[in-house]
Amino acid sequence: MTKTIVAIYNNKEQALDAKEQLLNAGVASSDIDVSAGRSNAENSREEESGISRFFKNLFGDSDDRSERYTRVAAQGYVVTVYTHSNEDAQRVSSLLDEYGAIDVDESYEKQATDSDRYNTTNDKLVDDVNDTNRVIPIIEEDISIGKREVTTGGVRIRSRIIEKPVEENLRLREEHINIERNQVDRLATEADLNNFRNTTVEVTSNAEIPDIQKTSRVVEEVSLEKEVSHRDEIVRDKVRKTEVDVEDITPNDRLSNRDL
Repeated sequence: MTKTIVAIYNNKEQALDAKEQLLNAGVASSDIDVSAGRSNAENSREEESGISRFFKNLFGDSDDRSERYTRVAAQGYVVTVYTHSNEDAQRVSSLLDEYGAIDVDESYEKQATDSDRYNTTNDKLVDDVNDTNRVIPIIEEDISIGKREVTTGGVRIRSRIIEKPVEENLRLREEHINIERNQVDRLATEADLNNFRNTTVEVTSNAEIPDIQKTSRVVEEVSLEKEVSHRDEIVRDKVRKTEVDVEDITPNDRLSNRDL
Protein backbone atom coordinates (compact mmCIF):
# COMPACT_ATOMS: atom_id res chain seq x y z
CA MET A 1 0.00 0.00 0.00
CA THR A 2 1.36 3.43 -0.93
CA LYS A 3 2.09 5.79 1.96
CA THR A 4 2.62 9.52 1.39
CA ILE A 5 5.32 11.25 3.46
CA VAL A 6 5.35 15.07 3.48
CA ALA A 7 8.13 17.32 4.79
CA ILE A 8 8.42 21.11 4.67
CA TYR A 9 11.70 23.03 4.44
CA ASN A 10 12.54 26.67 4.95
CA ASN A 11 14.24 27.14 1.57
CA LYS A 12 14.77 25.53 -1.81
CA GLU A 13 18.38 24.51 -1.08
CA GLN A 14 17.33 22.42 1.93
CA ALA A 15 14.52 20.78 -0.04
CA LEU A 16 16.81 19.85 -2.94
CA ASP A 17 19.47 18.57 -0.55
CA ALA A 18 16.86 16.32 1.10
CA LYS A 19 15.80 15.04 -2.32
CA GLU A 20 19.42 14.22 -3.20
CA GLN A 21 19.85 12.28 0.04
CA LEU A 22 16.67 10.31 -0.73
CA LEU A 23 17.99 9.46 -4.20
CA ASN A 24 21.29 8.32 -2.67
CA ALA A 25 19.31 6.11 -0.30
CA GLY A 26 17.67 4.34 -3.24
CA VAL A 27 14.31 6.15 -3.45
CA ALA A 28 13.14 6.41 -7.07
CA SER A 29 13.09 9.91 -8.56
CA SER A 30 9.51 9.35 -9.77
CA ASP A 31 8.42 8.91 -6.11
CA ILE A 32 9.79 12.32 -5.02
CA ASP A 33 8.16 15.69 -5.67
CA VAL A 34 9.55 19.10 -4.66
CA SER A 35 7.28 22.15 -4.93
CA ALA A 36 7.37 25.74 -3.75
CA GLY A 37 4.78 26.84 -1.24
CA ARG A 38 4.81 30.41 -2.54
CA SER A 39 7.01 31.75 -5.36
CA ASN A 40 5.90 35.37 -5.59
CA ALA A 41 3.23 37.72 -4.38
CA GLU A 42 1.25 37.79 -7.64
CA ASN A 43 0.22 34.13 -7.60
CA SER A 44 0.46 33.46 -3.87
CA ARG A 45 -3.31 33.24 -3.47
CA GLU A 46 -3.60 30.67 -6.27
CA GLU A 47 -0.68 28.64 -4.94
CA GLU A 48 -2.04 28.64 -1.40
CA SER A 49 -5.34 27.36 -2.78
CA GLY A 50 -3.49 24.51 -4.52
CA ILE A 51 -1.56 23.70 -1.34
CA SER A 52 -4.76 23.72 0.67
CA ARG A 53 -6.43 21.30 -1.74
CA PHE A 54 -3.39 19.01 -1.59
CA PHE A 55 -3.39 18.75 2.21
CA LYS A 56 -7.17 18.41 2.38
CA ASN A 57 -6.95 15.49 -0.03
CA LEU A 58 -4.12 14.05 2.06
CA PHE A 59 -5.59 14.48 5.56
CA GLY A 60 -9.30 15.00 4.84
CA ASP A 61 -11.40 18.17 4.97
CA SER A 62 -12.22 17.79 8.66
CA ASP A 63 -8.65 17.13 9.82
CA ASP A 64 -7.05 20.19 11.46
CA ARG A 65 -3.64 19.13 10.17
CA SER A 66 -4.56 20.29 6.66
CA GLU A 67 -4.88 23.91 7.88
CA ARG A 68 -1.63 23.70 9.85
CA TYR A 69 0.38 22.20 7.00
CA THR A 70 -1.15 24.67 4.52
CA ARG A 71 -0.11 27.70 6.56
CA VAL A 72 3.44 26.44 7.22
CA ALA A 73 3.97 25.18 3.64
CA ALA A 74 3.01 28.56 2.21
CA GLN A 75 6.26 29.94 3.61
CA GLY A 76 8.62 27.23 2.38
CA TYR A 77 9.18 24.24 0.09
CA VAL A 78 7.27 20.95 0.24
CA VAL A 79 8.95 17.58 -0.36
CA THR A 80 6.42 14.78 -1.02
CA VAL A 81 7.60 11.15 -1.09
CA TYR A 82 5.45 8.15 -2.04
CA THR A 83 6.57 4.99 -0.25
CA HIS A 84 5.37 1.43 -0.71
CA SER A 85 5.84 -0.19 2.69
CA ASN A 86 5.90 0.69 6.39
CA GLU A 87 9.65 0.08 6.44
CA ASP A 88 10.25 2.50 3.55
CA ALA A 89 7.97 5.09 5.16
CA GLN A 90 9.93 4.93 8.41
CA ARG A 91 13.26 5.15 6.61
CA VAL A 92 12.13 8.14 4.49
CA SER A 93 10.70 9.96 7.53
CA SER A 94 14.00 9.60 9.38
CA LEU A 95 15.98 10.94 6.41
CA LEU A 96 13.66 13.93 5.96
CA ASP A 97 13.92 14.80 9.66
CA GLU A 98 17.69 14.36 9.60
CA TYR A 99 18.11 16.90 6.81
CA GLY A 100 16.20 19.77 8.37
CA ALA A 101 12.46 19.20 7.96
CA ILE A 102 10.40 21.84 9.77
CA ASP A 103 8.50 20.89 12.93
CA VAL A 104 5.09 21.83 11.56
CA ASP A 105 3.35 22.21 14.93
CA GLU A 106 6.13 24.39 16.31
CA SER A 107 6.26 26.56 13.19
CA TYR A 108 2.49 26.91 13.09
CA GLU A 109 2.36 28.02 16.72
CA LYS A 110 5.01 30.65 16.06
CA GLN A 111 2.93 32.06 13.20
CA ALA A 112 -0.37 32.01 15.08
CA THR A 113 -1.84 35.20 16.56
CA ASP A 114 -3.33 35.50 20.04
CA SER A 115 -6.81 34.90 18.62
CA ASP A 116 -5.97 31.59 16.94
CA ARG A 117 -3.33 30.07 19.18
CA TYR A 118 -5.62 27.23 20.17
CA ASN A 119 -5.97 24.29 17.82
CA THR A 120 -7.81 21.03 18.26
CA THR A 121 -4.60 18.98 18.18
CA ASN A 122 -2.85 17.77 21.30
CA ASP A 123 -0.09 20.42 20.97
CA LYS A 124 -1.30 23.78 22.47
CA LEU A 125 0.49 26.96 23.45
CA VAL A 126 0.42 28.02 27.07
CA ASP A 127 -2.61 30.34 27.38
CA ASP A 128 -4.55 31.92 30.18
CA VAL A 129 -7.58 29.59 29.91
CA ASN A 130 -7.93 27.75 33.17
CA ASP A 131 -8.70 24.19 32.06
CA THR A 132 -9.43 21.94 34.96
CA ASN A 133 -8.27 18.86 33.05
CA ARG A 134 -5.51 18.71 30.50
CA VAL A 135 -4.09 15.51 28.97
CA ILE A 136 -0.71 15.60 27.28
CA PRO A 137 0.09 12.36 25.47
CA ILE A 138 3.57 10.92 26.00
CA ILE A 139 4.61 9.36 22.71
CA GLU A 140 7.59 7.09 22.27
CA GLU A 141 8.66 5.47 19.03
CA ASP A 142 9.65 1.83 18.76
CA ILE A 143 12.10 0.67 16.13
CA SER A 144 12.44 -2.73 14.52
CA ILE A 145 15.66 -3.42 12.63
CA GLY A 146 15.74 -6.45 10.40
CA LYS A 147 17.06 -7.30 7.00
CA ARG A 148 15.65 -7.86 3.55
CA GLU A 149 17.06 -9.16 0.32
CA VAL A 150 17.62 -6.79 -2.59
CA THR A 151 19.08 -7.28 -6.04
CA THR A 152 22.58 -5.76 -6.25
CA GLY A 153 23.64 -6.88 -9.71
CA GLY A 154 24.02 -9.93 -11.87
CA VAL A 155 25.43 -11.37 -15.05
CA ARG A 156 23.66 -11.85 -18.36
CA ILE A 157 25.19 -14.32 -20.83
CA ARG A 158 23.97 -14.50 -24.40
CA SER A 159 25.11 -17.06 -26.94
CA ARG A 160 24.86 -16.31 -30.64
CA ILE A 161 26.08 -17.92 -33.87
CA ILE A 162 28.45 -15.95 -36.07
CA GLU A 163 29.80 -16.84 -39.49
CA LYS A 164 33.46 -16.64 -40.48
CA PRO A 165 34.42 -16.92 -44.15
CA VAL A 166 36.85 -19.75 -44.99
CA GLU A 167 38.83 -19.89 -48.25
CA GLU A 168 41.10 -22.60 -49.69
CA ASN A 169 42.71 -23.05 -53.12
CA LEU A 170 41.94 -26.44 -54.78
CA ARG A 171 43.38 -27.93 -57.95
CA LEU A 172 40.54 -29.76 -59.73
CA ARG A 173 40.93 -32.29 -62.57
CA GLU A 174 38.56 -32.38 -65.55
CA GLU A 175 38.37 -34.90 -68.47
CA HIS A 176 37.42 -33.84 -71.99
CA ILE A 177 36.57 -36.09 -75.01
CA ASN A 178 37.95 -35.04 -78.38
CA ILE A 179 36.70 -36.59 -81.65
CA GLU A 180 38.80 -36.51 -84.81
CA ARG A 181 37.70 -37.61 -88.31
CA ASN A 182 40.46 -38.25 -90.89
CA GLN A 183 39.91 -38.78 -94.62
CA VAL A 184 41.67 -41.99 -95.87
CA ASP A 185 41.62 -44.04 -99.12
CA ARG A 186 42.74 -47.68 -98.68
CA LEU A 187 41.49 -51.20 -99.08
CA ALA A 188 39.52 -52.58 -96.11
CA THR A 189 41.45 -55.09 -94.04
CA GLU A 190 40.04 -58.12 -92.36
CA ALA A 191 39.88 -56.18 -89.11
CA ASP A 192 37.94 -53.46 -90.83
CA LEU A 193 35.52 -56.01 -92.20
CA ASN A 194 35.05 -57.56 -88.74
CA ASN A 195 33.96 -54.13 -87.45
CA PHE A 196 31.68 -53.60 -90.42
CA ARG A 197 28.43 -53.84 -88.38
CA ASN A 198 26.13 -51.69 -86.20
CA THR A 199 28.19 -50.63 -83.22
CA THR A 200 27.60 -48.24 -80.30
CA VAL A 201 30.55 -46.93 -78.36
CA GLU A 202 30.15 -44.84 -75.16
CA VAL A 203 32.96 -42.91 -73.55
CA THR A 204 32.34 -40.91 -70.35
CA SER A 205 34.26 -37.92 -69.07
CA ASN A 206 34.88 -37.21 -65.39
CA ALA A 207 35.74 -34.10 -63.40
CA GLU A 208 36.60 -33.22 -59.78
CA ILE A 209 34.35 -30.82 -57.90
CA PRO A 210 34.75 -29.30 -54.39
CA ASP A 211 33.40 -31.48 -51.60
CA ILE A 212 32.68 -29.64 -48.30
CA GLN A 213 32.11 -31.54 -45.08
CA LYS A 214 31.64 -29.87 -41.67
CA THR A 215 32.20 -31.28 -38.20
CA SER A 216 31.37 -29.59 -34.88
CA ARG A 217 33.59 -29.68 -31.81
CA VAL A 218 33.15 -28.21 -28.34
CA VAL A 219 36.11 -25.91 -27.72
CA GLU A 220 35.07 -24.15 -24.48
CA GLU A 221 32.48 -24.34 -21.69
CA VAL A 222 31.10 -21.37 -19.72
CA SER A 223 29.92 -22.20 -16.20
CA LEU A 224 27.87 -20.00 -13.83
CA GLU A 225 28.15 -20.40 -10.08
CA LYS A 226 27.01 -18.17 -7.21
CA GLU A 227 29.36 -17.53 -4.32
CA VAL A 228 27.85 -16.35 -1.04
CA SER A 229 29.75 -14.17 1.41
CA HIS A 230 28.69 -12.48 4.65
CA ARG A 231 29.54 -9.13 6.18
CA ASP A 232 28.75 -7.42 9.45
CA GLU A 233 27.21 -3.95 9.42
CA ILE A 234 26.21 -1.64 12.26
CA VAL A 235 22.79 -0.09 11.58
CA ARG A 236 22.12 3.26 13.20
CA ASP A 237 18.83 5.15 13.36
CA LYS A 238 16.92 7.40 15.73
CA VAL A 239 13.72 6.97 17.70
CA ARG A 240 11.75 9.83 19.18
CA LYS A 241 9.77 10.15 22.34
CA THR A 242 7.94 12.90 24.17
CA GLU A 243 9.55 14.47 27.20
CA VAL A 244 7.49 16.68 29.48
CA ASP A 245 9.04 19.37 31.67
CA VAL A 246 6.86 20.60 34.54
CA GLU A 247 7.60 24.06 35.85
CA ASP A 248 5.78 26.26 38.31
CA ILE A 249 4.62 29.65 37.03
CA THR A 250 3.61 32.80 38.84
CA PRO A 251 0.82 35.23 37.92
CA ASN A 252 3.44 37.56 36.49
CA ASP A 253 4.64 34.79 34.18
CA ARG A 254 1.09 34.23 32.89
CA LEU A 255 0.70 37.91 32.25
CA SER A 256 3.89 37.99 30.17
CA ASN A 257 2.60 35.05 28.14
CA ARG A 258 -0.62 36.92 27.35
CA ASP A 259 1.37 39.91 26.14
CA LEU A 260 3.45 37.89 23.62
